[in-house]
Amino acid sequence: MRIPLSWLREFAQVPAGASAEDVMAELVKVGFEEEAVHRPTDTLQGPIVVGQVLSIVKEPQTNGKTINWCQVRVVPEGQEQTLAGDGIDPSGVQGIICGAHNFVEGDKVVVTLPGAVLPGDFRISARNTYGHLSAGMIASVRELGIGEDHDGILVLSRIGLDPKIGTDAMELLGLYDQAAEINVTPDRGYAFSIRGVAREYAHATGTSFTDPAAKVQAPAELSGGYGVKLNDDAPIYGKPGCDRFVARTVRSVDATKPTPPWLTSRLRLAGIRSISLPVDISNYVMVELGQPTHCYDLDKLSGDIVVRRAVVGEKITTLDGKERALDVEDLLITDGSGPIGVAGVMGGAATEVSNSTSNVLVEAAHFDEVSIGRSRRRHKLPSEASKRFERGVDWHVADIAAQRVVDLLVELARGVADQAGTDVGTAPDAVTIALPAAFAAQRIGIDFTEEQITTSLVDLGAMVEKNNSGWTVTAPSWRNDLETKEDLSEEIARLVGYDNIPATLPVAPPGRGLTRVQQQRRRLIQALADAGLTEVLAYPFVSKAANDTFGVAEQGAARSAVKLANPISEEHSFLRTSILPGLIEVAKRNHSRGFRDLALFESGLVFLPGGTVGTPSIPPLGVKPADEVLDALYDGVPDQPLYVAAVLTGHDSPAAASHTPRLWDWSDALDIARLAGDVLGVEVVVSQGAHQAFHPGRAAQLSLRTGEVVGYAGELHPKLLAAHDMPARSVALEFNADALFEAAADVIVARHISTFPVATQDVALVVPQDIPADQVLEALREGAGELLEDVALFDVYAGKGIEEGKKSLAFGLRFRATDRTLTADEASAARESAVALAAERFGAVQR
Repeated sequence: MRIPLSWLREFAQVPAGASAEDVMAELVKVGFEEEAVHRPTDTLQGPIVVGQVLSIVKEPQTNGKTINWCQVRVVPEGQEQTLAGDGIDPSGVQGIICGAHNFVEGDKVVVTLPGAVLPGDFRISARNTYGHLSAGMIASVRELGIGEDHDGILVLSRIGLDPKIGTDAMELLGLYDQAAEINVTPDRGYAFSIRGVAREYAHATGTSFTDPAAKVQAPAELSGGYGVKLNDDAPIYGKPGCDRFVARTVRSVDATKPTPPWLTSRLRLAGIRSISLPVDISNYVMVELGQPTHCYDLDKLSGDIVVRRAVVGEKITTLDGKERALDVEDLLITDGSGPIGVAGVMGGAATEVSNSTSNVLVEAAHFDEVSIGRSRRRHKLPSEASKRFERGVDWHVADIAAQRVVDLLVELARGVADQAGTDVGTAPDAVTIALPAAFAAQRIGIDFTEEQITTSLVDLGAMVEKNNSGWTVTAPSWRNDLETKEDLSEEIARLVGYDNIPATLPVAPPGRGLTRVQQQRRRLIQALADAGLTEVLAYPFVSKAANDTFGVAEQGAARSAVKLANPISEEHSFLRTSILPGLIEVAKRNHSRGFRDLALFESGLVFLPGGTVGTPSIPPLGVKPADEVLDALYDGVPDQPLYVAAVLTGHDSPAAASHTPRLWDWSDALDIARLAGDVLGVEVVVSQGAHQAFHPGRAAQLSLRTGEVVGYAGELHPKLLAAHDMPARSVALEFNADALFEAAADVIVARHISTFPVATQDVALVVPQDIPADQVLEALREGAGELLEDVALFDVYAGKGIEEGKKSLAFGLRFRATDRTLTADEASAARESAVALAAERFGAVQR
């Protein structure tokens, strides 16, 4: 919200010498954030004065242009020039070259004299051009930085001004004013107005506040005006889309009259461009009071106005010239011809006010925040009006805002107001809150006096009544964010002063700290980072094809995913069931920018819907749902386990003298999976696997000792890599971290380290080709008994000397006892027992 200081001073006691920075410093005290300062004099400096064109000599040039050699008086005739500087003529008449042709002799214009500086650090000086010494410039609105019109210079009579020659043009055009810009949080929509900010400035400084709404004399009742019907047959959450509609009529309006400079200056500083007098007045009142209004060309309306929901197939051409297909949830302003506006968002082109408009119908309505917010997002149509409506507007200010527009149309556009008017709707019930006497102190942590509490609430505009247990507080109509005693406590703390809250750290209660899962997660992520991988974050939104490829191991298998109702892009309209699609996109983006050697990982949630997703209906607002309703809501939430995934491309290290980097391969992916298991104290069983996203022969399945599959690792599928323009042989892994956390022991007990020597024996077994090596290894482990300390596969051979269809697997077995030195016979017996079990299960034959 931009706040022009001259406007703020009308309703709050801002010191005459206060700057925008001073105002923001005060508003910070009551919870607003500083954004920026808007000050025309930062880029625009005088002398800039009003001049009158005495003569124009048109001089054609060889380049085909015609320039004007002008004599411009910048000091009243008979008076001396008080300005001094190189190029300023003491006679008060300046010779100026001008290329524009939209002015005539006698026009009063804005003259930038030598020594002036225009936006863009454009410095004005006397210079020889086109055979003349041009000492100054006749300015356009764009050159002054006050508009976009560059077709011609600014002729003051065309904006309703006839100032004295030599008048300071910067003061005339309001260019000495400045604006403070603050950030307004969504719950404080009332601060999107000078009315709201002036009230907050008064809170911050302890000074008085004049309510601009109190200065408007609106009729107590309106009747006999334009016909309006509120007909919302499909309210959202049972709340009508429009619960008040005020309509006033002003006739014989001169829509061609220029908007006064004081008004355009304030709108410009507030960040709103001038369009036409009726529209500017509507915008002015919106910024002043926070109530958006709209002006219709009365002669273009047909029949009564009806506020209703759209029907299937309806369309509207809005003021921006675009035709929009309407949704049945859209709240519309309609007449006999159909839709004439998307309520609270933007009006329709069919009833737009133009220069030919004579009679104006003024609308000031109150719309439901949810309806307006949904329509604004649905049509991607942000506007100043919707910004205010979706945050909440004061129901009781609609008639006052309409009267303010009427008054300005009468004053500035010479209109004649009808006495009759329309005001339909039902006022909402006032929000009453019980505030126990000690609650604010308990909530905030400091003792508030009774005077501090009541004064703060009364300053807010609330009605406060004392009772036996505390106070009954009726929230002001413009504060729709005040609903609970917690809200009131926060307001008391804000107005008493955040700086009065002591900065003391609470003592942590004993026995608290990170949970077991939190500790495991931190340990896992830290281990991956220590291993040289870089953690990244990818978007959780993916395409259907990505979920189909990565979400299930077998191509064509059933897969369910959550589809977003309002996706950022239709290409990414599903919640991910795997982390790898986003991680691959991150790797692809880095590759496109020249970063080829990557080791990336991400830990994040995936979304795995089970049975029913969501619930048939949403619980009503204002009451706590019953336990069974809450249970149904939780049951409808998809399972969201934590997954960890990694993608490795290129080399494992940079090239250097005497060092040849190694390409990442499938074994690195397996090592990372094993590292995760080691860190958590969980054995990860690696076996031959198959997954449609991985290479058919270079993929491993990751399982727990119980047989539960927790992930996959290996080379990505060549076709997938080619489709993503990724390097061949890129590898990846993904596993369910929550499954590892659950399988991990609560306490990892270190195994006793024996001081007795180890006995090592090797064995080579010939087994059928289709028998996985890990199954043979498990048989050896089981058969060897408790003396076996470790077993590892170190060679696989098939070829000469081995029967066709079979292979030789060589294992190293390491035996050790905790209480003695093993004999060769004991080690051999354990080995033979292991070989025997392998022979029994797989027909293994020792070489």
